[in-house]
Amino acid sequence: METISSCLIYWLGEVEYQQAWDLQNLLAEQIAAGKQPPSLLLLEHPHTYTIGRRGGREHILWSEEEIKRRGIAVFEVDRGGDITYHGPGQLVGYPLLPLASAGWQGERLPQADFVGYVRKLEEVLIRTLVYYGIEAYRREGLTGVWVNKPAEEVSLPVKISSIGVKVDAKGVSRHGFALNIQPEMVYWQGIIPCGLDGVQMTAMAEWLSPCPSVQQVAQEVSRFFEAVFGCAAEWQTALPAGLYR
Repeated sequence: METISSCLIYWLGEVEYQQAWDLQNLLAEQIAAGKQPPSLLLLEHPHTYTIGRRGGREHILWSEEEIKRRGIAVFEVDRGGDITYHGPGQLVGYPLLPLASAGWQGERLPQADFVGYVRKLEEVLIRTLVYYGIEAYRREGLTGVWVNKPAEEVSLPVKISSIGVKVDAKGVSRHGFALNIQPEMVYWQGIIPCGLDGVQMTAMAEWLSPCPSVQQVAQEVSRFFEAVFGCAAEWQTALPAGLYR
């Protein structure tokens, strides 16, 4: 996997899903052409369900009428994984990184490099949660970050962060992770999260009172992203000149 020496981290606030998807594609093309540094977009979305390549609409439990009533956008996207929810109070991160080694040619990043990249994203999130006093961990055979709910007699794993990524033919990553900070958890009831029957979702607010803001957590995520990926990161609050928002 290519070493990332520096990275720009953009805090964008709330962004419509389609706009963020278009922005990822635009920046990824510029990164592949050497016109834009590796970048990490940190943001929130309005209420949205996204369905990855392994998913289907059969994992949406609410009717079309209910989805419309609640103002939820639905997108079928080209990332890995199944269905997930995005919404206010959740931190979404889209790393746009050139992961392929110099001289690499092909349509797929080597599997070891791809898995290693996902493990790094998990590590960033685990370190962030531990910083806030929340013990987090991986589960073998499953992608994402898990915790045990507090004050439960039987400690069962619940999911606090989901990951779904894509690496394009030029080796640049898209999509990324979502960390539940203080979202409206009722929206998870409208889907089978990640297509896993019986999975329960949780959020940092179950541990923390007061709970930090999404932007505060974003700043800590950026710090651990810099440490895990071994890059020098620069925090930005505006997109490059010439790009839209």
